[in-house]
Amino acid sequence: MSDDRIVNAGRSGGDRDRSADPGRDGAETERPAASAEDDRSDDAATPQVDVGVLVAHSPGADTRPLRSFAERMARDGVDELASATGAAWRVHCAEPDPLSDGRSRRPSEFLDEAAVHMVERPYDLVVVVTDVPVTTRAERLAEGLASPLSRVVVVSTRRLRRPPGREVVQSLDTPAVRWNAATLLVHLLGHVFGADHDDGGVMVPFSFDATRRSVPPLEADVTDHLRKVAVGIPDGDVSRGRLRRLAFHGASLVRNPGIVATTLLQSRAPLLPLSLPRLSTAAVTPTLILVFSAEAWDVGLNLTNRTAALFALGSIVAAAIHLLYVQRLSFPRERSQVITEHMALVNVTVFYILVVAMLGLFVLVGSIMLLIEFAVFPPNLMTNWPSLEDPTVGLVDLVRVGAFISTIGVLSGALAGGIENRTALRHLALFRDRP
Repeated sequence: MSDDRIVNAGRSGGDRDRSADPGRDGAETERPAASAEDDRSDDAATPQVDVGVLVAHSPGADTRPLRSFAERMARDGVDELASATGAAWRVHCAEPDPLSDGRSRRPSEFLDEAAVHMVERPYDLVVVVTDVPVTTRAERLAEGLASPLSRVVVVSTRRLRRPPGREVVQSLDTPAVRWNAATLLVHLLGHVFGADHDDGGVMVPFSFDATRRSVPPLEADVTDHLRKVAVGIPDGDVSRGRLRRLAFHGASLVRNPGIVATTLLQSRAPLLPLSLPRLSTAAVTPTLILVFSAEAWDVGLNLTNRTAALFALGSIVAAAIHLLYVQRLSFPRERSQVITEHMALVNVTVFYILVVAMLGLFVLVGSIMLLIEFAVFPPNLMTNWPSLEDPTVGLVDLVRVGAFISTIGVLSGALAGGIENRTALRHLALFRDRP
């Protein structure tokens, strides 16, 4: 997709005349795409927020109504945010991008394309508008979801056109759909900037209102918070060199530890292996053989606790790195010369999610091994083990043997699990689970 138009929806203050806004009467300002970056130096005193709008449509769909809807929703939404933040919000609309099919998708599946456009422009935010259903991790349909970490918002017209409890499918150009979409966009962008449902106004939990004809106001404290965040949006990026990129990722984490930690806590990463059965099967299967193998017991019983712990820790990190690169789970997955700070934060978070997921896999396999050791393995067999100087096998020895075998299982799962990157993307919890 390539950017072909820019809607100048920004203001340099809250007192700008609405009649002077070209987005108000539906007219659009045509400019070369390159001018967006040049405009960043027009007024150094006015913070600027560049929003990319991507239209992802189902095969064979008429893109004109969807694109017109996306542009109008973006104009209506950023108009409210411009007056609230005092920043110049600018909307950049890209060419529609066809999807491979019309099945429902989780918002993480749009993240790769959004990341490509975010680093190529670069954009401060990306709004993806699609006509296919968008689902949460609990497989509930949602009007839209936001990722504060990646600064990406996904809006689905499916639930907006046919809200819950209504049989009639509404047109995209009806006033109810228009203003509910604008309200939803402002609500989701509020989440991106750190606002929550307790903040009132437009931030109350979203529900479709057929009588809505305007965007609810932003509360004063939310407005002050959004203004500070808009002013503080970083322009930092790095363009070349693996070492520089690695250092940039580390520096981005140091500057933004809170949002990475919050996303990690909400990700339920330890349970990720349960959603990836091929990974879990590849990890558990060889351990069911090793736990009854004399060689595995010989090694496990003669390891020191420190060696076993270091072997487990190193293997967990190595398995996460392997999955990150082999499954191409870093963003953008296409080769890019530039990476922005929020994409660096996404990559750091994905890596930590994989580390915690591998730790969860280690615990899962280890629990099975301990169960077999205590409930299945003959208790008196160790007393006749020829390689043991002391035939007594205690609890610590059993745990150490189980940890050793589980570590081999984690490595086997990562190497032979055969995860499809689309499946992995679906389960990366980088988006909020509620609109």
